[in-house]
Amino acid sequence: MNLKNKKVLLVGLAKTGISTIKHLDKLGANIIVNDIKDKEKLSEILKELQDLNSVEYILGYHPENVDDIDLAVVSPGVPLDLPFILKLKDNNIKIMGEVELAYTLSENPTFIGITGTNGKTTTTSLVGEIFKKSQVDTYIVGNIGNPVIDTVGVADEKSVLVTELSSFQLESIDTFKPKVSAILNFTEDHLNRHHTMENYIEAKSRIFMNQNSDDFCILNYDDEKVRALSEKVKAKKIFFSRKKQLEEGIYLDKDNNIVIDINEKIVLLNKEDLSLPGNHNLENCMAAVGITYVCNVNIEVIKEVLKTFAAVEHRQEFVKDLNGVMFVNDSKGTNPDSTIKAIQSYKNKIVLIAGGMDKQSSFDELLEIAKNNVRALVLLGETAPKIEKCAKEKGFEEIYIVKNMKEAVNTSFKIANKNEVVLLSPACASWDMYKSFEVRGNDFKENVHNLK
Repeated sequence: MNLKNKKVLLVGLAKTGISTIKHLDKLGANIIVNDIKDKEKLSEILKELQDLNSVEYILGYHPENVDDIDLAVVSPGVPLDLPFILKLKDNNIKIMGEVELAYTLSENPTFIGITGTNGKTTTTSLVGEIFKKSQVDTYIVGNIGNPVIDTVGVADEKSVLVTELSSFQLESIDTFKPKVSAILNFTEDHLNRHHTMENYIEAKSRIFMNQNSDDFCILNYDDEKVRALSEKVKAKKIFFSRKKQLEEGIYLDKDNNIVIDINEKIVLLNKEDLSLPGNHNLENCMAAVGITYVCNVNIEVIKEVLKTFAAVEHRQEFVKDLNGVMFVNDSKGTNPDSTIKAIQSYKNKIVLIAGGMDKQSSFDELLEIAKNNVRALVLLGETAPKIEKCAKEKGFEEIYIVKNMKEAVNTSFKIANKNEVVLLSPACASWDMYKSFEVRGNDFKENVHNLK
């Protein structure tokens, strides 16, 4: 792709936007940067780009005249139904995301694509660690926080790019074709963007749309919506299941051993040997086994990593034990189903800190299940009243509405009993109060460490 002297519109100044701009500048493009935030709100980001002379900025509003644009690169957080983007489409101007751009410019590394509602980050990190332990030149990229574009010019045909992919990123792919794709699960999420579950699943399923019979697609047999998609898959399908002993695939036997039964039957290890707790992590591990097995990774390396892998930061991350109260950071729990999986991982009673930006999710199922072991709710953010209303309908009596994370942590510690868990698992996005779930999780941890 020759972009020298081409007029490229970059929409959205997030982390991927910064990396994309810097790479477009190296390619000699004439860059127009657009963001709905104004110059003052973007001051820190703009400092990182101040040495670039080829950049024009349109900040605080969207452009009206886009007739002379050669290419538009849209950040994942930008909806594709904005009027000026629809105008670009009407003008037959190429629109792509950072993942598609990086794929187009890459030097043929092996792409692994991992998507699903929950478990993406853990599975991506696990797969990346297995490849690294196999002495493969490995890059863990995508929605996990490391832009794919940063690997262009660095990774080559001997490299593996383990890529976590959100529905937002997959909406804007065109030619992207992973050697191995994986879909972990589907639950209600991002309906404020996709409007319906059908649209959400359609976006996710784009991960395998360009694959053929030379490629592999790893699918969760236990998730009916994922299983239903398998009819559309042209790649070799590999199912995994923790509930059913499959005729072919990866499954648990009657003794709770993880079995690989594809070209041969291999009893890998018992689920009790896994370093990560919970059935949701068992599924993540099975997906990672499928991905790495079809890539011919040594079985002993897979075993070793499954036994020793540590939890990902902000995903059920142990923070501190204070006076017999355990504090856990699950800020990555950005939808109700993710929080369900978190609370089901603990036998002890829980004080749950939840709430954040409203993604139009229902909290009914979460709060019904939470009645089993969540003793108290501490709620913050724009969804606090919505969760409180639903919780009262479910019979919860001990509910606290707080203004910020400091108050949430202090209140939780004050009401928590010995041997209980204070769990930050918001079931919501962070963007009403924080720049990211990482910032939210770090705020929680800092306030926990300040407790006396």
